[in-house]
Amino acid sequence: MAMMEEGARSCLLQSRSSLEQDIRASYLMDHMISDGVLTGDEEDRIRSKPTRKEQAAALLELLLRKDNQAYISFYNALVRESYGDLASLLHNSLPLISPEAEKSFSDGGTRYVQAVLSEGGVPQRPVVFVSRPALVNRVREKLYRLQEPGWVTVFGMAGSGKSVLAAEAVRDHALITECFPGGVHWLSIGQLDRSDLLVRIQSLCFRLEQQSQEKDPSSSLHRSPGSLEEAKERLRFLMLRRYPRSLLILDDIWDSSVIKAFDIQCRVLLTTRDRSLADCVSGSKSEVAVESGLEEDQALEILALYVNGKPQRLPEQARSIVRECKGSPLVVSLIGALLREFPDRWAYYLHTLQQKKFKRIRKSSSYDYDALDQAMAASIQVLSDEHRELYIDLTVLEKDVKVPAKVLSVLWDLEPEEVEDVLQDFVNKSLLFRDCHHRPYLYYLHDLQLDFLAEMNRSGLESLHTKVVRQYQQRYSQGPPTSGDEECLYWFRFLTYHMAKANLTQELCSLMFSLDWVRTKAQIMGPAHLINDYVEYGAILDKERGAGPLPGVPVSERPPVGAASVP
Repeated sequence: MAMMEEGARSCLLQSRSSLEQDIRASYLMDHMISDGVLTGDEEDRIRSKPTRKEQAAALLELLLRKDNQAYISFYNALVRESYGDLASLLHNSLPLISPEAEKSFSDGGTRYVQAVLSEGGVPQRPVVFVSRPALVNRVREKLYRLQEPGWVTVFGMAGSGKSVLAAEAVRDHALITECFPGGVHWLSIGQLDRSDLLVRIQSLCFRLEQQSQEKDPSSSLHRSPGSLEEAKERLRFLMLRRYPRSLLILDDIWDSSVIKAFDIQCRVLLTTRDRSLADCVSGSKSEVAVESGLEEDQALEILALYVNGKPQRLPEQARSIVRECKGSPLVVSLIGALLREFPDRWAYYLHTLQQKKFKRIRKSSSYDYDALDQAMAASIQVLSDEHRELYIDLTVLEKDVKVPAKVLSVLWDLEPEEVEDVLQDFVNKSLLFRDCHHRPYLYYLHDLQLDFLAEMNRSGLESLHTKVVRQYQQRYSQGPPTSGDEECLYWFRFLTYHMAKANLTQELCSLMFSLDWVRTKAQIMGPAHLINDYVEYGAILDKERGAGPLPGVPVSERPPVGAASVP
């Protein structure tokens, strides 16, 4: 195993007392695990120490036995966790590169790129990494065009790989030398209150001033800004005067009030779940949407890397896992990390996914969340109380079914324009998807979002479906819709489904033997859909009517309710 450079090792020893006094090892180890310099077993041994200081001492003792890459990872973890003053103790002794790092930057990165990104606190690649070249090139193209102050927004749903993509996009020698010779500066944000945001900006200002002083000894360090407004002005001065040709990367922005603190006339790349955040700031704007899922071959490659195998030799459950989670990078990474420790559990984790038991899929990874349910819940919690209640109503939707706003206008008893405003908020926050190829627009949920909602509202599903039926009956008390548009088609296809799920068996029976309903549905949708209803709900109708099976429809041929699409 390669050894740490003597200068780096000496610096660690000299700074050991200060580091032990202040750091929380638990905050740093997740970053180091994702960089591949710390194992799960090593983390467990450190966490077993009874006090914070003993954990810090154990981490440093372990670090001294590792290589240059571990030093760089530890330094980056300090920067990302706002230990700017401690990171400064290690900065001058940063190794240029280690043999392992040379390999990880072999596709266009250089020693110069490694040094720039390390100084700027840009995360290293995850241990298990699969390239997404089309998306990376799309982000780089936007960055090349960012010649004036402005914003590039990388947005997508929870766990879609936005942060990894942003870091990979700047891992390019030509991009840095031509567009951002002043450096690339990474700041992890997350869900912060005002005081925490001030600490993050103070840390960034300190880092920038220290780097500036090393290049120009005549420049002096200032005291830390005492308020958010002062911090914003200090950062503006540093970015405009000392780092005019640099890029600021803001990772995981949630709130418009946070992004306004960085509206300082510089060039910014931000990652977020909320597409609309940059609307409140000045400057040019462009965006890159991150698809929620990996291609099947990419997801299989990740699983293969976790279990040290080859994609073509993975068990048959591997493809089923990928299909079940629709290639979610977060889910694939969590399950891959679990399989690395329990390689015989393919069937178990597939079953866990199918049963929507998301709490059992839990493991430290390079993502901000250790479990899928945490990531999904965090997205929903940022909604207003009113919008959160409306979002929960979407639990009743079927998988792979796209609905027009008019259907939700009936469900929520709101004007169509109000519904479109609410849905736009959901789309902006990557909680809902919109099919723009249809007019009017159609909306749908990712399977994982729908599964999470179903699990979260398991005990209330019947009442949610009952609400759909009651709202429909209130709107169409004089008879079913006859327009033949998307909304009309939805009700004729799915009203019976909602009644069955609501256990409104008498009303389902009355509806399906209503001549008005039968005639109108046959005219609008054709006899095949009508017959399918009698096959699908035949057992319920038989029971309600107290009669034998419907003639010509054997019970064995009646399938369970399945997913379907509005024609």
